[in-house]
Amino acid sequence: MTAGMLESLATIAGRDVVEHLHQLAAPLKGMRVVHVNSTRVGGGVAEILAKLVPLKRELGIDASWEVIAGEEEFYRCTKSFHNSLQGTIAPVSDRLLRVFEETGVRNAEALRPVLQDADLVFIHDPQPAPLLRHTPNRKGKWVWRCHIDVSRPYRPTWKYLRPFLAEYDASIFSLAAFSQSLPHPEYLIPPSIDPLSEKNQELPQEEIDAVRERFGIDPMRPLLVQVSRFDRFKDPIGVIRAYRLAKTFLPYLQLVLAGGGATDDPEGNAVLAEVEEASRDDPDIHVLLLPPDAHRTINALQRAADVVLQKSLREGFGLTVSEAMWKGKPVIGGDTGGIRLQVVDHHTGFLVSTPEGAALRIRYLFSDRERLQAMGRKAREFVRENFLLTRQLREYLALMVTLTRGAGDRVELD
Repeated sequence: MTAGMLESLATIAGRDVVEHLHQLAAPLKGMRVVHVNSTRVGGGVAEILAKLVPLKRELGIDASWEVIAGEEEFYRCTKSFHNSLQGTIAPVSDRLLRVFEETGVRNAEALRPVLQDADLVFIHDPQPAPLLRHTPNRKGKWVWRCHIDVSRPYRPTWKYLRPFLAEYDASIFSLAAFSQSLPHPEYLIPPSIDPLSEKNQELPQEEIDAVRERFGIDPMRPLLVQVSRFDRFKDPIGVIRAYRLAKTFLPYLQLVLAGGGATDDPEGNAVLAEVEEASRDDPDIHVLLLPPDAHRTINALQRAADVVLQKSLREGFGLTVSEAMWKGKPVIGGDTGGIRLQVVDHHTGFLVSTPEGAALRIRYLFSDRERLQAMGRKAREFVRENFLLTRQLREYLALMVTLTRGAGDRVELD
């Protein structure tokens, strides 16, 4: 990310929006801010931090991004946390909990010089949550940022993690419905997309055509695309079932399931194998395992699609929804979590709960091309107004001013 990105964003979000960011950041100049998560590549959190941290630097804030390290058993434990916080009954053994705690101690020792002197520390999701407990004599405020849906967690897991989280000065959730009661202020900041990134910027038609040709996608036939990690909560098997149901009415339909892995997700290979097995006998299903830097490829696939799916069973937010909508595509999404915040049912796409429901909406959209295109136009404008990076950055800055100035209901700027 180069200097001057804020100026580029002004051409999309508006000059007044960027001037407001400079105004909010003025009292924060020189402040040392550290973000910590569990992976530098793969997943929405890493994508957001890769943009948010440099933008803070451009505004004069001394921002940095640290990543904790762990062995395989640590990530098995935290993947179980992730699943069970989203409602799956997934008990974690005492041995894995010891691994989790020991890994927290080691990472705290390694990061202590950076964390102790920071004015603000943002800890993302459960993996690095113990760092606060093992960072004595800390200077600044600490905030736990939860990117997942913990509205109905498996109670033993929440009971175990809550004492770590209760020690923070504040927490952030993507939606009010996702939050749990904690003894400190809680804030709501939905995620966002960067319209200038390789994944979202405009592409020449020749590049889109080249990606179609590379993967054997017929440009003359209708195309469904779902882009997400190979994760059971993303329901790729349900997407295949919806496609097959829709294909009884649309025999030339094609499906792309594209995604990659993340270093903190040990289940990805098993889910990918299940998807490949379920699609083995159908040459019109393209299962693509893409590298973490395949941003332009994902961009081209979403632009090549007629309709984009995100049929998640549980979803913290689902950045791929806003990414597709920004490209003028109607989205058929799971009626869950943050997808509900993005897909306005019957206006920017459809919310569904079953493969049968998804198939019905696929058939409907392809039967009315004018409605399909009109939904896509509404979807793009909805993202422009609500889910661009400038809005998320503004809310982070307002939170930082509030925490460091001790503001109440109002934030007064000089």
